[in-house]
Amino acid sequence: MVKIIIVDDHRLFRVTMRIALSDCYGLSVVGDADSGEALFALLNKVSCDIIMLDIAMPGMNGVEVTSLLRKLYPDIKILIVSYENDIEIVKSLVELGINGFISKQAGDVDEIVHAVMSIMDGYEYFVEDIATIIYQIYVSKNCGATVSHEFTEREKAIIELCSNGLLAKEIANKLNISVSTVQNHKYNIFRKLNINNTVEMVQYALKNKIIRL
Repeated sequence: MVKIIIVDDHRLFRVTMRIALSDCYGLSVVGDADSGEALFALLNKVSCDIIMLDIAMPGMNGVEVTSLLRKLYPDIKILIVSYENDIEIVKSLVELGINGFISKQAGDVDEIVHAVMSIMDGYEYFVEDIATIIYQIYVSKNCGATVSHEFTEREKAIIELCSNGLLAKEIANKLNISVSTVQNHKYNIFRKLNINNTVEMVQYALKNKIIRL
């Protein structure tokens, strides 16, 4: 059972998400909070696997909450669900190590569920507009970099499927291979690029036109 805490200063959003997610097998909302301060008080009483976190809140904002979570609770996954998409805020959150970001303008309950399950399966999850911002940040930092890595056709296929948000099991079914084989291919890709997460892999693939948004 995946245990979720919802942190948002809008009560209607918290109530709506709690009701919607309660109907999803394998997910359990164990608490909600209307501020960062309330969240940390709650974490003294209950444990969770993933936190759905808004950015614009009274008191501590989402960036400050994320920073403190990474220090005090490094194993908890963080999924940002917010209207905010300022490039500097996104940059700060990515550098702090969030696991996903869904825009409230574009996301829906099905996408949130998919994001939660992807994150718990070891992936990061960023909707297209946020992925575009991350790509812009990456390109600005790495302009002039040269391509020096080659991938097999199977590795390219896995990179593309990861960029589409597919889980390891879904990739395995699509390519008719085992989940462990998918993970081995990802490990080889990470090793070639000297990285350790899917976001960086997708960033590289976008920059070098291996895949396109």
